[in-house]
Amino acid sequence: MSVHRTPPVLDVDTLIDDPRTKIIVCCGSGGVGKTTTAAALGLRAAERGRDVVVLTVDPAKRLAQSMGLSELDNSPRRIEGVEGDGELHAMMLDMKRTFDEIVEAHSDPDRAKQILANPFYQSLSSSLSGTQEYMAMEKLGQLHRSGAWDLIVVDTPPSRNALDFLDAPERMGRFLDGRFMKILATPAKTGGRLGVKVLTAGFGVFTNVLNKVIGVQLLRDVQTFVAAFETMFGGFRERADKTYRLLQTPGTAFLVVAAPEPDALREASYFVERLAEERMPLAGLIVNRVHAVVPHTPTAARSQAAAETLDERGEHPLAAALLRLHADRRQLAAREERLREHFTSAHPAVPVASVPAQAEDVHDLEGLRQVGDDLAGNRAAATARPA
Repeated sequence: MSVHRTPPVLDVDTLIDDPRTKIIVCCGSGGVGKTTTAAALGLRAAERGRDVVVLTVDPAKRLAQSMGLSELDNSPRRIEGVEGDGELHAMMLDMKRTFDEIVEAHSDPDRAKQILANPFYQSLSSSLSGTQEYMAMEKLGQLHRSGAWDLIVVDTPPSRNALDFLDAPERMGRFLDGRFMKILATPAKTGGRLGVKVLTAGFGVFTNVLNKVIGVQLLRDVQTFVAAFETMFGGFRERADKTYRLLQTPGTAFLVVAAPEPDALREASYFVERLAEERMPLAGLIVNRVHAVVPHTPTAARSQAAAETLDERGEHPLAAALLRLHADRRQLAAREERLREHFTSAHPAVPVASVPAQAEDVHDLEGLRQVGDDLAGNRAAATARPA
């Protein structure tokens, strides 16, 4: 008979207090609470003395509202109401604006103006698959090079596949490689509608983008874009490689965030394995929205049996309903615990922290503080637990 071993506990405060921790990347599949987790970690670190910037890519306004701002944009904004010696800034990635900033920074003013006005570039910079993930990497590199903060917390893009964040820079780099773009430009030299057909057939991934412009004008736009953009190709790949290496350094810590659900924990498992393959530093797993039960309360079976007895007697219908509710909660908690045990049996060395399900959505700094307290409370609870 196999014996389940309790996994090591993720010590969040030790992680964020360590001055060697420069970057924390919150990753995982969409809808698991990465944005809230990143904001809560950023706030807790700031209130414990770090100068922090939180980079979110979630287009929803929840993060801005929870931090007392009407909105976030592509520039870090200082958050008021932080209690402690540190400072907290937050920003929301603007994918296209970041792309534009790269063009402006790495080409002369006339060429930058030519690229930014190009219809093909305008479609490309907002439509290419993986652009958001790549631009998150670009912005992370910019923030790190600025040296303005001693801790950067990154909320990775919401995507169906959590691995997109790691794969996007390589995909983007391949696309922006000079040789590939020269091939892309080749049909333009043939001219006419034949060129459109060749271009569309050869690069089906761009069909939707290309259909926005028609015929010869499209070919001229592609030619103009490639001619102006060609000198920048190497820079994209070089910066992507540098940021990728930055993610592999000991100063970076990956936190995989998951909900206690099969798909989310399966995705978390894939991500843990991928991080190990890429030799990227994993700090641990955070399981969000966990449904706990009060210890020493009746089991689900006993609660259900008691409810049925009351029903048969026709007594205390409210008590019977509460017993059924308790039974459902017990069953849900047991299911979530089995799912967590399945993960930890596959990855016994990965530290784990659990965050209880909140009674309502987090909408202010106090709510973020509570999430941070819950994260840090895992260590205290583990310490206080009898052997």
